[in-house]
Amino acid sequence: MPARIIDGRALAKAMRGGFADRVAELGRHEVTPGLAVLLVGEDPASAVYVGRKIKACAAVGIRSFAEHLPASVSNAELLGRIVELNADPHVHGILVQLPLPPHIDMDRVLETISAEKDVDGFHLYNVGGLVTGSTVFSPCTPYGVVKLLEHEGVAIEGQNVVVVGASNIVGKPMALMLMARDATVSICHAKTRDLAQYTILADILVVAAGVPNLIVPQMVKQGAVVIDVGINRLPDGRITGDVDFDGVRQKASAITPVPGGVGPMTVTMLLENTIKSAERTSALAA
Repeated sequence: MPARIIDGRALAKAMRGGFADRVAELGRHEVTPGLAVLLVGEDPASAVYVGRKIKACAAVGIRSFAEHLPASVSNAELLGRIVELNADPHVHGILVQLPLPPHIDMDRVLETISAEKDVDGFHLYNVGGLVTGSTVFSPCTPYGVVKLLEHEGVAIEGQNVVVVGASNIVGKPMALMLMARDATVSICHAKTRDLAQYTILADILVVAAGVPNLIVPQMVKQGAVVIDVGINRLPDGRITGDVDFDGVRQKASAITPVPGGVGPMTVTMLLENTIKSAERTSALAA
């Protein structure tokens, strides 16, 4: 029997309905969640992503502050603007859209955003906090994956999990978040030899390598849960993931599609983190 499809769009829609109620409750305390989004340069894909985030904010009642800065902006100017947003009580979350122009020091940018407003979860404190369980905000994509697994009733404790991809944005935090839930986790990356010997052992396989159709059926354990985080545009314009969906679906017990799986959850968890930040501010003010 083919695997059941894990519908990220449906879960995202359900969660966002609850967000609107939480935003309304904050409004009764005269607090409106605010998200500042900084877009640097003219990258077309980044502009599309920012537009989607702003639209998603508006749908649940989050006020967005979008600023488009020229590619020529200096490090000092960008960092100075972030410092101003850190001090703005109407801004509960700050997001700097990546990638940034080559002359911008990305590490300094991410470190300058206040950990209390780092709703992307990229600040050193928040990433390091995943090790100890004291993070303020979890990175949005791994956070969304965990929510999908929980919603689907997928057991994590004691399971063998293989994460393919070791980025700071997805792979590493994903592994830490699943370890915190008592999974046994292996991380594979571009230099892993004989990738299949690892993936075939996975009860839960999370793939975030950025390589179209990297994972084929013979690499997947019968009955595994497969989470495809990859988003790749093929020469003919089609979007595909890192997993051979049609083939792997015949062996997996559950699988995320691309698009429509993890993607909608990433933006949803950004909204969640922004609302949580506003709720924390409201609680402190009470």
